[in-house]
Amino acid sequence: MHIHILGICGTFMGGVAQIGRSLGHQVTGSDQNVYPPMSDQLTALGIELMNGYEPEHLDPTPDMVIVGNTLSRGNPALESVLNRQLPYISGPEWLYQEVLKDKHVLAVSGTHGKTTTTTILSWILEYSGLNPGFLIGGVAENFGLSARYTDSEYFVIEADEYDTAFNDKRSKFIHYHPKTLIINNVEFDHADIFHDIASIRREFHNLLRTIPQQAKIIAPQDDIEIAKVFEMGCWTPVETFSGLDAEWSLTDTDRDYRHFSVLKKDEIVGKVSWSLIGEHNANNALAAIIAAHDVGVPIDKACAALSNFKSVKRRLECIFDAKGIRVYDDFAHHPTAISKTLKALRQHAGEGRVIAVMEPRSNTMKMGVHADTLAAAFVDADQVILFQANNVDWDITAHMSDLGDRCRVFTDIEEIISLLSKDHQQGDHIVIMSNGAFGGLHKKLIDVL
Repeated sequence: MHIHILGICGTFMGGVAQIGRSLGHQVTGSDQNVYPPMSDQLTALGIELMNGYEPEHLDPTPDMVIVGNTLSRGNPALESVLNRQLPYISGPEWLYQEVLKDKHVLAVSGTHGKTTTTTILSWILEYSGLNPGFLIGGVAENFGLSARYTDSEYFVIEADEYDTAFNDKRSKFIHYHPKTLIINNVEFDHADIFHDIASIRREFHNLLRTIPQQAKIIAPQDDIEIAKVFEMGCWTPVETFSGLDAEWSLTDTDRDYRHFSVLKKDEIVGKVSWSLIGEHNANNALAAIIAAHDVGVPIDKACAALSNFKSVKRRLECIFDAKGIRVYDDFAHHPTAISKTLKALRQHAGEGRVIAVMEPRSNTMKMGVHADTLAAAFVDADQVILFQANNVDWDITAHMSDLGDRCRVFTDIEEIISLLSKDHQQGDHIVIMSNGAFGGLHKKLIDVL
């Protein structure tokens, strides 16, 4: 079968393309910007990529068009699909029909931590010999891939609450029908498609409506919004972590959570020593351990797997370590994620300075939804450098007064590079936060250092 994918270079759709190729299909694709690293991965698999969304890309006529959720009515290629009455489908729906309906699906959902937790869970199952298929919203360093198909009965998927396609405004995760579901947290985000937190709760509750009684839900006990979702109705057993009366928790933690023990009902059942830092990552690991245990992986085996875990690209990834200075690349773009990342670095850095360099780039950030809460997220940073891009609709400086002299706002990336090239010292931990390329700042800073 010849499949053509519109929006192929996004992480999810690129993963769909890789899986389609593994299933033996001829795969081609179009995207507004064909760019690495995804373009390199796809080209290496023999997938033909086309730049832009031209109707001619659909010649010769494919057997099926998979439409990414970034495309809207008016897109030339999408209009051609509809005018020519070509068969089309969304990525999540295709994935379910072609792969997931015959698998034990382990899905990882929540506002934050999905990519890391999905990667940890995939690695635990791999380490335990279960050879899982997976689709992750980032490149898992243990695998060097963001997606793969195997003949294993297990498939691990990052379950995003973003909408499915131009014609299906339900969350992507409604299509996955998991038998093991992690909900890490629920907060307000994606203000471009959700009006308020209540609308997000409804989507998560719609997901709960699809989970069988014989399945398992894993969730933190101390998340107020998740509790509200459960109050709307839950028909599946829930195992809890992170809370006073939770069934699972962390204990014997060191300062930066590189070492901790797993506690189940007041009994230590495992010990972890790994390279990741931060309480949030330790809880991500705990959720993955519980999920793996649900499919038969012994707890000690899961803990041992973490000692060999290499993390995910762009999730507090150390990209420079020399002259006593470390530079990290991090995807955080929500105040809660920013706060947790900086808290982890603060615990890890000791007496060293923590310098946060952030680009408010997500749709929600550009709209100013988090303008009033962003400053508080930088409490653990010694210095804060923010970039005011032309497409940010609010005055960043006006909302950062609580940070005083610790915060500086720039409209020119080169000025940020110039500042950091002069004002750095041994012991600095510089974290660059963006869900995009940040104008090449990462490489430019490393070259200067």
